[in-house]
Amino acid sequence: MQKLMIFIGLLFISLTTYAQPLPQESRVPGGIAIIPLTGIESSTPPSAWYKGNRVMVIPSQGSTHASESAWLAIAGIPLSAKPNQKQHLRANATSFYFEIEDKEYKAQHLTVKNKRHVDPDPEDIKRWRTEKAKMVAAFKHWSEPTAATTQFALPAQGPYSSPFGLKRFFNKQPRNPHSGLDIAAPHGDPIVAPSQGTVVDTGNYFFNGNTVILDHGFGLTTMYCHMSKIDVKIGDNVTTGDKLGEIGKTGRVTGPHLHWSVSLNNTRVDPTLFLAP
Repeated sequence: MQKLMIFIGLLFISLTTYAQPLPQESRVPGGIAIIPLTGIESSTPPSAWYKGNRVMVIPSQGSTHASESAWLAIAGIPLSAKPNQKQHLRANATSFYFEIEDKEYKAQHLTVKNKRHVDPDPEDIKRWRTEKAKMVAAFKHWSEPTAATTQFALPAQGPYSSPFGLKRFFNKQPRNPHSGLDIAAPHGDPIVAPSQGTVVDTGNYFFNGNTVILDHGFGLTTMYCHMSKIDVKIGDNVTTGDKLGEIGKTGRVTGPHLHWSVSLNNTRVDPTLFLAP
């Protein structure tokens, strides 16, 4: 009887792994491509690379994408990717090619009262470059936990005030596209971890204000900006629902909200693709 119960338990674990949910595929700039690594026979995940960054690879069991393939590469597509250029992903010594579709993102015009957040002075730029290097190091961080994260819960409650990918204009001046999802919420509302992870960076940044960055493993990181309060420190391990801090309006903002960025293989992608339907 005991052996039967152990067998049933192992079968349940196997079926749970088999049915691992995937992020929503959207082969557009700022989206996600799920690439079957057909022909690669390996008992361990192959090493996959796209545009110079290592890519998450997970078992394909239970996936409708490739019953014939043992592995799937989950690759973030840069907002700068050109739809008329064939995309190249390499796994071990094998090349995989895929195409992406064009997507037209809307424009957003914002008025920022702090003029230095639109036209920074030399000291501001020097500070921003130092902070950017820290953020890129966090986005490039690679760890291999026991299981890959492929779906998130929302880190804050409120309406989406600015979706991902908007073409942004601050005080009528064009700036980089919006690389995250803005969630409007009252000042002081909680910001929570959307999944298990490790805090790899915190700080008060020139543009982003009070910021926390979580590493979820296999090239997947998330960033939380404009916080009024930070409740975690570098090295902390968190799980879904753990409080990271509170909603604020620090940095370049027009009001209290959370800017939530999701980075996959050092590429900012649409966070909503990781939310459960």
